[in-house]
Parts: sequence; C-alpha cells; structure tokens
Amino acid sequence: MLIRKVISFRCVQKSFTSQSRWLNAIRNELIGSEEKISIQTDKEINGVYVMTMSHPEKKNAMSYEMINPMRESIRKLHINSDVRALVLRSALPGVFCAGADLKERLAMSNEQVENFVDGLRSLTNELHMLPFPTIAAINGFALGGGLEIALACDLRVASSRAKMGLVETKWALLPGAGGSQRLSRIIGLGKAKDMIYGARIVDSEEALRIGLIEYAVEQEDNEDAATKRALIVARDIASRGPLAMRAAKFAIDKGIETDLQTGLAIEKASYGRIIPTKDRIEGLKAFSEKRTPAYKGE
Repeated sequence: MLIRKVISFRCVQKSFTSQSRWLNAIRNELIGSEEKISIQTDKEINGVYVMTMSHPEKKNAMSYEMINPMRESIRKLHINSDVRALVLRSALPGVFCAGADLKERLAMSNEQVENFVDGLRSLTNELHMLPFPTIAAINGFALGGGLEIALACDLRVASSRAKMGLVETKWALLPGAGGSQRLSRIIGLGKAKDMIYGARIVDSEEALRIGLIEYAVEQEDNEDAATKRALIVARDIASRGPLAMRAAKFAIDKGIETDLQTGLAIEKASYGRIIPTKDRIEGLKAFSEKRTPAYKGE
C-alpha cells in the first residue's frame, strides 16, 4: 500500500475518489486535521509526508480559507523531527492552485489587501524555511500565488498538462508573495522579467528548459503523474541521512544569500554539526560493509 496513513476531511473525500489507484487504496486513519488541507504519511519510506490542497469551489485559490490552515499545518510540520521530505500537491484534477482569490480581494479595503498579502508572503516564507526538502507536484495550473507557493519549495515536478505563470501584471498587480524575488533566483533575471512583465504562462516543456522545474513527466488519465514522480524523488531524499539533508538545505539556502567566503563559513559550520552524529558513523560503516545504511536521525 503506497500511503497507509492519511488525514482526511469531508472537503477532500470526494476529490480523492477520482485520483489514481494509489490514492484510491488509501486506508483512512485520522491523525489530525486542518481545514482544506490534508497531510498523509508514506510508510514505505519513513519520513515522507504529503500535503494536499483541496478547495474545489475556489480551485485552491489563496483565500483566508486556504492561507490560515495551510500556515498552521506548515508550522506543525516545522517542529516535527520525523519529517524527511514533503510533497505538496493538489487533490483537484487539472489544478495546482489558481492563484489569489481576486473576488475576495475586490471586497477588501486597501489596508486589508496589504495585510492579506503580508500574510500570503509569510506563508511562502514559512514554506521556504521548512528545515527539510520540499517538492511541489504540479499536475495542472499554477498561476500567480499558486506558482509563488511552488517557487517556495526546493524542487518542482510538473506534468505535461501543467501551466505556470506569474500573471499579476495582467490585472495591474505584481507578484507579492515572493515571486518577484524567487523566480529571478531560480531562472535568472532576464527570463524572470520576461515572464512577469508579459504575464507569460509556460508549459512544462518550456519550464524544464528554463530551469523553472526540475522534472517534467507525461500526464496520465488519472491526472496525478507529477505526484507519483514527486514521491519517487521524496523517497530517494528520505533514504539519505536526514540530519545531513537538513544541514545541506541550510547551507545551500543561507549560503546563496551571501558572498562566497561567508557561504563557505556557513558550509563549515553546517558540516561541523554533522560530525558528532551517530548517522555519520552509520553511513561510514554501511559504506565499508557494502550495505544499505539505517539512519535514525541521531
């Protein structure tokens, strides 16, 4: 059984029935809940978690109904030392996240809009700062704030039916949840300006070519191919030393924000934290004994 534990909600139950066989085989066992958000654990590889967005009426648009429970779930995951890798996906066929709920935004005052966007920016920052690797599985449209959420993940997997873009300028806005900063760091300044200025939407083939995603997969009839590939990647990550993986993420993310010498100092400090761990010794023994290591996160 691919996933044996699942946090299920009445709002996602119907959506799951249309997914692929591995989702249909889920045994529902309530282990906690947040509205519009579900979290599953994959027991084939310990430490792989799957966060699912499901708000069919709004196509997962970033409204108050989505942001608050998602932030709460992220905060709980942040302090969970068992997590080795997280896959972020949508339960809705053809949709990852449609972006901001502009109808909700229209009814807000200027002050409310500013506070709301601050909250959305905080959400993407908290997702970006999770101490373990994160993977966005994009099986459909990821527009505006939806793409900003995917950009806050470490890696992105997209199906052949996925469409991605920061389209805010089309509506006299600009990316306000980190997209104007993260996109240029991921694909380069010129390409990012081209996408944002023109509100351009790219498919998975172009996204792979410009470095917006790391994996492109052919979509299947069940419309969940990106999730399947993301789980393969997550399992591979989770089989590595979890403390070393967290240290590597910290070194990469903090180092890229500094000059090279400072980055090297961050790398040295991160490596120093790994030296006294039991996992490091286990890795060395497994290498010497030509066996698979059994890491415990110690």
